Amino acid sequence: MTQYLTDVTSVSTKGQVVLPKSIRDSLTLQSGSKLLVISDGRSIVLKPIDMPDISEFQGLMEAAATWAEDVGVTEDDIPSAIKAVRDRKKAKR
Repeated sequence: MTQYLTDVTSVSTKGQVVLPKSIRDSLTLQSGSKLLVISDGRSIVLKPIDMPDISEFQGLMEAAATWAEDVGVTEDDIPSAIKAVRDRKKAKR
């Protein structure tokens, strides 16, 4: 069963919020930890962002390079692909 921790904090004049120590400790948050902020207009959810391991990133890059080689995409194709996407976005506006 999920255990919920609750506490009360307030918003400073600069819009800053202090996360209570019990919650920081339970999530092992430290100074500089990154949080995703989500709002539906009535509620706010803060979700810690786990930084990926560099080996995970390297694996993704290797998979992307393999895919590009398999489908025949080269580095010279990138500028025209970027331009095409930007043009489509402009046309939607």
